[in-house]
Amino acid sequence: MNPEELIKTAFQALIHAHAPYSAYKVGAALLCDDGTVFTGCNVENASYGLTNCAERTAIFAAVAAGRRAFKAIAIAASKEPVPYPCGACRQVMAEFCGPDFPVYIAKGDGFETATLGELLPHSFDFEVSDD
Repeated sequence: MNPEELIKTAFQALIHAHAPYSAYKVGAALLCDDGTVFTGCNVENASYGLTNCAERTAIFAAVAAGRRAFKAIAIAASKEPVPYPCGACRQVMAEFCGPDFPVYIAKGDGFETATLGELLPHSFDFEVSDD
């Protein structure tokens, strides 16, 4: 799937967003290494800390379905500003993706491509031991 198709899928996903507080609907489309695409949308809550972003919704859905290897993600919003992923989403991406992981961000009539390493140059990493 090319970046334009993935962004189109992200725009389709934002239709399902629940954004009564910000009116800023976001959709994400996550491409797995096997070609499967998982979508997500933002789901706001009156208790703002319980809101979930589109990117994390898509990643969590993929993980819940048993996927752990991802090729790219696209993010689209219903209006300005440009939907750069928040810090929490960047760190969740870093849990499953390397610094070269492409992030396609819808922008105007086109899109911008950034790598996860560019967006989160010093991610938190924890070495898991068998001890």
